[in-house]
Amino acid sequence: MNKLIEKPHLIFLPAIPIIVLIGILSGDTVLDINVHDTYYVIPYLHLAMLISILFGIIGIGYWIMQKADRKLSEWLNWIHIGLTFGGTLIVGILIQFYRTEIMEYEFNSNLTLIISLIILIVVLGQLVFPVNIIYGLIKKKNSG
Repeated sequence: MNKLIEKPHLIFLPAIPIIVLIGILSGDTVLDINVHDTYYVIPYLHLAMLISILFGIIGIGYWIMQKADRKLSEWLNWIHIGLTFGGTLIVGILIQFYRTEIMEYEFNSNLTLIISLIILIVVLGQLVFPVNIIYGLIKKKNSG
């Protein structure tokens, strides 16, 4: 586990083919986002490609910092990896509890609110990455 914190690209780059495969295997399923009277329809394949591109940028950023022999903050790495993968896992689990056959409005509404808040936290948690990169560029190079 320490190796993943010291080299975070080892978790982001291998996740790309898995995400693309999930996007391809999802077929024609789409993500529907309803904002007032407007529906945004995003195919899972497009969403998987977007996430893969973002993971590629993040993974390459971490890899470049390692090759440049710059020291990143371990606790910022923990926060970034935890929010990215932990938050995604929690959202995936919570989506399984969504009730479609018995439309209980209050339950689904509360669940949607919780899922939306977790997604917001995960998206805002991605700001930790540039903060960590800036921290690594400002801090002195690794000694040894």
